[in-house]
Amino acid sequence: MDFPTDHDRPPAAAAFPAIDFKAQLNAEQFAAVTAEPGPLLVLAGAGSGKTRTLTYRVAYLLSQGVKPSEILLLTFTNKAAKEMLHRVHELTGVEPGRFWGGTFHGLGHRALRIYGEAVGLPRNFTILDADEADSLLRDTVEETDKTFFKDKTHPRPGPLHEMISLSRNTQLTLAATVEKNFAQHTELAARLPGFAQGYADRKRAQNVVDYDDLLEFWLDLLRKSPEVGAYFSSRFRHLLVDEYQDTNTLQSSIIDAIGTHHRIMAVGDDAQCIYSWRGANFENIMTFPERHPGTVIHHIATNYRSTPQILNLANGILAAQPKGRHFDKELRAARANSHKPYVVQAMDGREQADFIIKRLQGLLDEGCALSDIAVLYRAHFQALDLQLELSRQGIPYQITSGVKFFEQAHIRDLVAFLRFVFNPTDTMAWQRICVLLPKVGEKGAQKIYAAALDHAKLLRKNFLDVLDTDDVRSKVAKDAREEWPKFTASLTQIADALRTLKPFNAVEVAIEGWYGDYLKGAYANYSSRLDDLKSLIGFAGRFEDMQDVLAQIALLNSETSDRRVDPEADALRLTTVHQAKGLEYAAVFLIGLADGMFPLRRAIEAGDVEEERRLFYVAVTRARDELHLLYPTVSNRAGPGGMMLTPSRFILELDTGLYDALKIKRNYGW
Repeated sequence: MDFPTDHDRPPAAAAFPAIDFKAQLNAEQFAAVTAEPGPLLVLAGAGSGKTRTLTYRVAYLLSQGVKPSEILLLTFTNKAAKEMLHRVHELTGVEPGRFWGGTFHGLGHRALRIYGEAVGLPRNFTILDADEADSLLRDTVEETDKTFFKDKTHPRPGPLHEMISLSRNTQLTLAATVEKNFAQHTELAARLPGFAQGYADRKRAQNVVDYDDLLEFWLDLLRKSPEVGAYFSSRFRHLLVDEYQDTNTLQSSIIDAIGTHHRIMAVGDDAQCIYSWRGANFENIMTFPERHPGTVIHHIATNYRSTPQILNLANGILAAQPKGRHFDKELRAARANSHKPYVVQAMDGREQADFIIKRLQGLLDEGCALSDIAVLYRAHFQALDLQLELSRQGIPYQITSGVKFFEQAHIRDLVAFLRFVFNPTDTMAWQRICVLLPKVGEKGAQKIYAAALDHAKLLRKNFLDVLDTDDVRSKVAKDAREEWPKFTASLTQIADALRTLKPFNAVEVAIEGWYGDYLKGAYANYSSRLDDLKSLIGFAGRFEDMQDVLAQIALLNSETSDRRVDPEADALRLTTVHQAKGLEYAAVFLIGLADGMFPLRRAIEAGDVEEERRLFYVAVTRARDELHLLYPTVSNRAGPGGMMLTPSRFILELDTGLYDALKIKRNYGW
């Protein structure tokens, strides 16, 4: 195999502007940046200047005569790579285009375009987008089992692809992946490997690859073609990896395969490993020293973001980690002292919301911008009460972790079921729920509705009572007829609940009926969406009549849709903790800190409490100046009456001297 000759000469020493590394870096950063080549694990605490350290490491290597083409910079976003290489250009004058720097997938694609033929991949391969990959997988499954997708509880092509993708990235079997992450589909596990293999065969036959192939084929190239593997290892004498704690097994294997020389600088923070649900492997960073003997560990722990008191609490979280399952670290503050974080006991979600809104006014009066204040939560449904109150009071807010609660597809679906049962002349609600059936489109839904309406008038019966008659069923698409009796029975059950019970009971019946089963197959994150739906039970429990429930939802949707928030506008930020990683705010309110809410109940049951604790640490370290940790003592998710809650174990394990405790008075003073 012919390899390109490397004509990339290092710039002459005189071409480099003089960089006083010692003056521009703190002692910890300087030690890491100027370390001797070899296996280096840089444990960069929150707010400690991780990106600065990586950027200056590239500049330092160049100043020592290393060629740009000998450096491989691996990041998780193109934006991160571009920002780092742009800064390197400013520091050194070396053009970004002279580096191999970017995402794992982007660089995998680059490698396969040049050397892919070594693993049987022609150079003219094309890359499927997500929709095309799902379509190809659907065709593969239907070729072997035409009935698979007719069962609404089976995963649709999108969720099925997510299951296969997670298995590939974690290098676990599909059976193990399903058992751990998709328990609702355990009974299907034995059938999935055949689908995955058929999908792979189709891609090969069509000379196409999907996103995951860019990594798998790159690893195959490094392992199965000794010449190519040796070339990559000899060419890239220095590997720099950003956010190393977020690497999955596949990505870590690629790094190890190229870095057989062990000149790897892995920069990350084991305490911020929070993405196992999408494949990140905590063991990658923990076992790095074992896989790369002689690893020198550098700690960068000076935090430039938060007050000492916020960092003291963050260190308290780190101290609670089990011994031997983390790297010891202690964040040190560069800022002056301020007040302690507050732990706030509230009665329920509504009182949490009231407290936040009252404190917001104080922060604004003190000169804080609304956009520099964030409310963080473990799961989307936990912000429902706050969204309702913000909407009522006209306070602008932006959800950075997705759409607003009542605008989510699964919430709108369930509300459409309730709307239609309450008012069978609501054809828009009918259309939304009917097209969920297999092979039923908008025109098909209209034909079914017209037939049912005519039949109801003819027989002088209620609309719902004629839906499962032969005359109406004959208008239903063939693929949907098996589901039709269950679908219509669910509508009747909701109607019965509306007539005889309370609105929250009708919501429960709707969730437990046809749509609850549909949800299992429609979404890979079934569990979290089910949690969202269950929160509607508590919302409906505030009302005596369904008309009031539906009217309130409609009014809230109207209010929020009329106030579309510009991402740059001065609006309160609402976000899950996962989405907040990497961000910072002057003031942070972390809500829902009750056991079963944070950590989530399903995480406790699955034994994933340590990742939940790391998530708590990430949340706390988003705050610069002020931090409020709020927990409710009552949950109304299950309807009127509520359920008693206890403070999160993560609060209880903290030394009480690390925070000031507040109890909200019933007159909402504090």
